[in-house]
Amino acid sequence: MSFNEAFKAIADPTRRKILTLLQAGELTAGEIASHFAMQKPSVSHHLKILKQADLVQDRREGQHIYYSLNTTVFQDLLRWFYDFVEKGEGHDER
Repeated sequence: MSFNEAFKAIADPTRRKILTLLQAGELTAGEIASHFAMQKPSVSHHLKILKQADLVQDRREGQHIYYSLNTTVFQDLLRWFYDFVEKGEGHDER
């Protein structure tokens, strides 16, 4: 997982909304697309970027592909943020 890819992926509001939808549990691409006023190929493009950043994972069940959050990557990002803040608190910017 590259932090650059993860930050790029979450920079887009559509992808952030997809991540929010997946907080409730896994969804198919069609279920995700039903929350947007865009074509399914556009939603698939956003899902591809989220997968490349390892923020979501997928599994096939019959004809359907189910998407879910990859919480391990979120934990890594939070750890990085925490370390960043902790190191920054000791510095006085005067």
